Order: sequence, then structure tokens, then C-alpha cells
Amino acid sequence: MRNTYLDALYNLAQKDEEVVSLVADNGLIVYDDFRRDFPDRYFNFGISEGHMIAAAAGMASCGKIPFVYTISAFLAYRGYEFLRDDVCFQDQNVKIVGIGSGLTYSTLGPSHHTTEDIGLLRSIPNLTVFSPSTRAEVKWIMEESYKNKGPVYIRLSNNSKEYYEEGATFEIGVPSVIKSGENLTLIITGSIINEAMKVSEMLEADGINTEVVSIHTLKPMRSEAIASLVSKTGRVVVLEEHNVIGGLYSAISEAMIEERVCVPCMKIGLHDIFAEGYGNIDDVRAANGLDSNSVYNQIKKFMNE
Repeated sequence: MRNTYLDALYNLAQKDEEVVSLVADNGLIVYDDFRRDFPDRYFNFGISEGHMIAAAAGMASCGKIPFVYTISAFLAYRGYEFLRDDVCFQDQNVKIVGIGSGLTYSTLGPSHHTTEDIGLLRSIPNLTVFSPSTRAEVKWIMEESYKNKGPVYIRLSNNSKEYYEEGATFEIGVPSVIKSGENLTLIITGSIINEAMKVSEMLEADGINTEVVSIHTLKPMRSEAIASLVSKTGRVVVLEEHNVIGGLYSAISEAMIEERVCVPCMKIGLHDIFAEGYGNIDDVRAANGLDSNSVYNQIKKFMNE
């Protein structure tokens, strides 16, 4: 996903000289092409995320289109006040791009996990929130973010797998069906899609035809589109690499209530805890019940109730 983002940013900078890039002492190697070809539009602020966001707001007020990039946890948590007051309250045209959504930085522990950002940032007025699951979604989101004349937050992971066919189209606020099914709707966002696709195969072997849905736009979210999807199968599981409080499950529940849809709904995620364990992402997911085997067992129990 990171490379897809960087390619899209480079292409935008080629066609629009107002596009600028801000980083916080990271991405020095992966940004080589951008720094070489657009040296006067590349700004490294060091470990100073709040100041970087504030400067981006100032640049936007002068007509620039800043893309602010660093680790998601530091943007969402350290930079929250600046994002809220300088960018969103002023409705500035700033794009906040965080790498490391969910448990991506699994070896570094909760200080680097981004498992509360959806609840934190979805509540800020004027902010559009994107959470891509694949490279195709990233490419589309970058174009939409560029066209959107206002604050945007994009949460990236390191997922490199693609599940969409060439030419797939997307729409802001409308969920994308990655795999059709009739017996269960499995709703996800971000790189947990890899576990979801494994689980869908495991359930297929048991005769449970699962529809896998990606929520690439967390805000705005069209509640009528959510209602239509969950009503189709009549049974829903929301799987997220995030705290279930304020996260995707909360957003889906809000949409269902708004549309007066009542179907059995299960939440799988971090239940008001920080993730346990250190190691590769497969190990950390397993330690927190978010690996495919654990998710499969939880869904099987849900389906049998």
C-alpha cells in the first residue's frame, strides 16, 4: 500500500505544482524519487508531528495541497489537537496519510499500534476518513482525496494482496463487495481483509456462503447502502483490527439503527483492551483472537446459536 500511495503522490505532484509532501523523519529512502524531482516541495519536520500538521494547515491556507505522512499512531494521537483545531476547524485542504493502521507495527507494541484512531478521528467535523484494504482502493482514494477540497485522513497498512479485478470502481461512502455470498455478511476495513478472505474459504467448506464487504470510506458512510447489504443475508459479523468501541462495529451499528434494520450482528476485534504480545503480525493477531482460525471458530459459534 505504501508504494501505491507514493506512486500516486508522485503522479499528482507531476500534474499539479501545488502538491507538497511533509514527513516526520521517516520515508527517507522511499521518498527518494519525490525528493530528487521535487526538492522544493518536500519538507522533513523531524519528530514533530504536531508542528508538521500545523505547518500543513498554513500551507493549505496559501493554496498548497499538503500530503502529510508518517506513522498513523503519531498522527492520530500526538497530532490530534493540531488536526482538530488547525486543519478541521479551519476546514483546510490538508491530507493526513498514516502508515501502520491496526497492528501493522506488531513488533513495536501498543505505542505504535493504531487501534483507536477510527473512533477518535471519525468524530471530528469536516474530516473525511478513508481506510483502504487493497492497493486498488488506495489508488482510487488518492484521486478522491486530491479532488476533495477539504481535510482527509487516510489510514494505510502494509497489505500487498489484491482482491479486486482490474477496472473495479468505487464510490465514496458506499461499501465494496469483494466476494458475494448468501448466508453471512462479513464486514471489514483495512488489512484484516487477508484474514477475512481466509475465513470465508473455511466457512465455504462448511456450506456457509459468506459475503465479504470492504468499508473503504469510514466517513461519510451511506447508511442506506449498509442497510441493503446486511439485510441481504440477515446475519452480520464485523471484523476489525481496532477497538470495537468507536470503531467499525460502532459505525455499522449506527447505520443499522438509523435505517431501522434489526439482524443478528457479532463484533470481533479488540474489546476495550490494548493488543497483547509482540512479534510478526500473524503472531500478534493470534494472541488477540484476530487470526483466521480464531475468527472462524467465533463465527461458527455465532452461526450455530
